[in-house]
Amino acid sequence: MKYFLFTVIILLSLTVVFLAVKLYLVKRTTKEIEHSFKEKLRQETNTLIDVSYRDKDMVSLADTLNKDLARIRELRHRYNQGDIELKNALANISHDLRTPLTAICGYLELLEETEKSDEVKKYLDIIEHRTKSLKQLTDELFKYSIVNSPEEKLKSEKISLNSALEESIAEYYVALQKRNITPEIKITDKRIEKTLDKTALSRILSNILSNAVKYSDGDLQIELNDSGVISFSNTASSLDETQVKKLFNRFYTVENARTSTGLGLSIARTLAEKMNGDISATYSNKKLTITIYFN
Repeated sequence: MKYFLFTVIILLSLTVVFLAVKLYLVKRTTKEIEHSFKEKLRQETNTLIDVSYRDKDMVSLADTLNKDLARIRELRHRYNQGDIELKNALANISHDLRTPLTAICGYLELLEETEKSDEVKKYLDIIEHRTKSLKQLTDELFKYSIVNSPEEKLKSEKISLNSALEESIAEYYVALQKRNITPEIKITDKRIEKTLDKTALSRILSNILSNAVKYSDGDLQIELNDSGVISFSNTASSLDETQVKKLFNRFYTVENARTSTGLGLSIARTLAEKMNGDISATYSNKKLTITIYFN
């Protein structure tokens, strides 16, 4: 009887040890799969997930994930290819449109200098206004295609955010005054320097200020704090949280505006990300706040 019990205890002990080892190996393999899956999602690679423990269930899980990764890579490739084709098409279309539009604007300027009746002048004013709007839309499309081009390289140099922000506000002073907007400006006395592309930074600030001119109810608060964070806040009762979440989506416009492609903020975010920065928008109590940060 004692021998029997001893045998049972030994068998149970071996079983427990075996199960403990198996559990350890399964947990280790699960972590391997998790780490490998995350790594392969981040990188463009055709390598497969491999496991050190050849348990049939773990091998089956790895095979399933490898098939999913292959599908994800294929879909990503299709998306990237379509995105490149779209950007190239936009660049070509906008470029082709700019040449005749420039000629039309030139002839309209010549017509301004000629004698004409009031009725003809009225029609010419309408044509000129529509032509300028179309030219603005075409230029915006062209800028978007250039900004998103892989060949577009930004130049890095030490830039004072304080000075850059002051210059951009000064450039928009007239546009703000036309909307009866007197901005409340709070710029830190501490000199904030970042290594950025000066032209790209100017375009970012310009696009955000342009957005404020469009949607502000008449107020605008601009701040650059000691941490180098730039924020633009204004009351925008015409917006809601759903619209604000889409502000950075390309081609999204709050209204069916005929003078905007909805690319301004999308361009701003793309440029910020290219310079290791970020732009975000929040909406609370009818107050829109757009924040810019650069590492």
